Amino acid sequence: MTEPGPRNSSVSRDEAMAVAEAARESEWEHPSFAAELFMGRFRPDLIFPYPLQNDADKKIGDEFLGRLELFLREHLDPDEVDRTHEIPVETIKGLAELGCFAMKIPKSYGGLGLSQVNYNRAVALVASYCGSTAVWLSAHQSIGVPQPLKLFGTEAQKKKYFPLFAKGFISAFALTEPDVGSDPARMATTATPNEDKSEWTINGDKLWCTNGPVADLIAVMARTPDRIVGGKARRQITAFIVERDRPGIEVIHRCEFMGLNGIQNGLLRFTNVKVPAENILWEEGKGLKLALVTLNTGRLTLPAACVGMAKQCLHWVREWSNERVQWGAPIGRHESIAQKIGWMASTTFAMEAVTYYASALADRGDADIRLEAALAKMFCSEAAWRIADETVQIRGGRGYETSRSLRARGEKAIPAERALRDARINTIIEGSSEIMRLFIAREAVDPHMRLAGDIFKPGVSLSEKFRMAGRAARFYTTWYPALWVHTAWPPKYMATAGPLAKHLRFAHRQTRKLARTIFHAMARFGPSLEKHQAVLNRIVDIGSELFAISAAVSYARAMVEKNPKDKTPIDLADLFCRQSRRRVRALGCAIWCHDDARTYRLARNVLDGKMAWLEAGAIGETP
Repeated sequence: MTEPGPRNSSVSRDEAMAVAEAARESEWEHPSFAAELFMGRFRPDLIFPYPLQNDADKKIGDEFLGRLELFLREHLDPDEVDRTHEIPVETIKGLAELGCFAMKIPKSYGGLGLSQVNYNRAVALVASYCGSTAVWLSAHQSIGVPQPLKLFGTEAQKKKYFPLFAKGFISAFALTEPDVGSDPARMATTATPNEDKSEWTINGDKLWCTNGPVADLIAVMARTPDRIVGGKARRQITAFIVERDRPGIEVIHRCEFMGLNGIQNGLLRFTNVKVPAENILWEEGKGLKLALVTLNTGRLTLPAACVGMAKQCLHWVREWSNERVQWGAPIGRHESIAQKIGWMASTTFAMEAVTYYASALADRGDADIRLEAALAKMFCSEAAWRIADETVQIRGGRGYETSRSLRARGEKAIPAERALRDARINTIIEGSSEIMRLFIAREAVDPHMRLAGDIFKPGVSLSEKFRMAGRAARFYTTWYPALWVHTAWPPKYMATAGPLAKHLRFAHRQTRKLARTIFHAMARFGPSLEKHQAVLNRIVDIGSELFAISAAVSYARAMVEKNPKDKTPIDLADLFCRQSRRRVRALGCAIWCHDDARTYRLARNVLDGKMAWLEAGAIGETP
C-alpha cells in the first residue's frame, strides 16, 4: 500500500476510468427487464403481471400517509419555509416523533420498517406539498447513512446507529467536493490510518452535502492509501460513518439555491477528524462501489418525489382550466391547453408506472434494478421539469406570481412558480441527466464489452485477442441474425394487453431494432463509441421510451383487472404510448442522420474564443 497522492493531484483519463470500472457492479446475478431490452430480448414475463402493492402493505402505507398528511397540513407552511429558508425546529421534531426519519429502519431496531413502495409513497406525498421537507427526509434515508448501513453495515454498527435514527437523528452523505463532481478518481479528501489501523484521520472539504449542516451522522467518502495491483497503484475510496460531535468538523458555508429554499446543504470541512476503524462501512477501498450500489435503490426516491409533484401540478391545472374562462369557454376546452393537459396526465401515469415497478422490484429483491432505477430517475426528472413548466404556462401570470402574492390580493395561493424552482434540481442531483445517460449506456453495452471489449485494449496478448475474437464470433453469428427474424408474440401476453397489445408489439419490434443499432454503432465507431455521446444518448432515450411503454401498459392492465369498471388507465396508457412511439421513431432516425460533428466543431470554436464577438453587448460577470 502507498499513501494517497497530494491534494488536487492530476488524474489521467485512464486512471479515472479504472476507478469507475472497479466500482461498477460487474455481475448480473438477477434478471433485469431493461438489461434484456438493450440486448434485443423483449421479456414480457419480467414486467407482466405488474407488481401491484398487496392489500396488507397498502393498508400499512395508507394509515401512515393519513397521519403524515394531517401533520403536514397542521404544522407546516411550505410558503413560509420558502420565504424564511428554514423548516421550524418543532416541525422537524414532530416528523421525528411520527417516525419519518426511521421509515426504512427495520422494526427490530425501533424503526417503522416500511417497504420501499410505502417509503416512496410517503416521499411523494411530502414532495407534493413541500419539496424542501421531502429532501430532508430523502437525503437522510435514501443516500444518507441508513441505506448503506442497511445494505453493508455490520451487526454492531446497526445496533449502535439504527436506534438513533428511530429517535430522530439525521444523517447526510458526503461525496462531492469543490473540484470533484462525477469524477471521484480526483477525490482530494483523505483518510490516513494510524500505525495499527485502529483509527483513521480524515482531512478535506465536502461540497453540496445535503443535511450536512444539521446532520448528527455523516457517511463520508475519502481516499485511502493506494493498493498495488499488477504492479500499479490503484486508487482506493473508503466510506466512513462520522459522528458529528467529533472535533474538527466545521460548516464553512450553507449553500443557497434556485429552489428548495428550506434544505440544509453546505460546504463541510474535515480537519484531522479522528474516526475509529469500526466505523468503516463495508470494507476499505469499497466506498465508491458502496455509493453506487446504495444509489440503485436510493435513486428511486427521486422519481417518486417527481411523481408527487406531477400529481399536484395536474390537480392545479385541472382546477384552473375549469375555472378560467377565455373567449366564452373554460381554457381547458381550448385545444392548445387540452393538448398540454392530455400530455401531462398520460405522462404522469407513465412516471408512476416506472417508479412503482422499480420500487416493487426493490422490495422483492429478485431482480437487478440498476438500469430500471437509473431509467426511472432520468425519465421522471425530465418529465417532471416539463410538467412544472407547463403548469406555470397554463396558469399564465398567476403561474409566474408567487403564492404569497396571490394570497395577499385575495386569490387562491397556488405555488406553481415554487414547484418549478424546486423541480429544476431533479435533473442534476443523484446523477445528472448527462451522467445518467452515460451510466445507462455503459451498462447497456456491458454484455458486448464482456465479449469483445478487451480485444482493443493495449497490452493484451495476440493469442488472447484471438481467443476473445473466436468467442465473440460464435455469439454474434447466432445473436445478430436472430434480431432480424420475426418472432411470434406470446399469445398469453397478447390477451393480457388487450387494446394496448399494439403498443407492446411495437416495443417488441423496436427492442430488436435497438439491439441492432447498438451493434451497428459499435461496429462503426469501435472503441471510440464512448466519445460519440450524442449517439449513445439517443440510444439510451429509445430504451427509456420502450421501458416506459412496457411499464405503462402493464400498469394499466393491472389496474383494470383490479377495477374492471374503470377504463381510464387504458386511455392514459394508450395516449402515452402513441406519443412515445413517435419519439422513438424520431430518435431512431436521428442516430444516423444528425449534425453532431458540425455541432461539436462549432462548440470548439466557441470554447476557443473564435466567436466571442457574439457575446458583445452583454455586461458580463457581476463584480
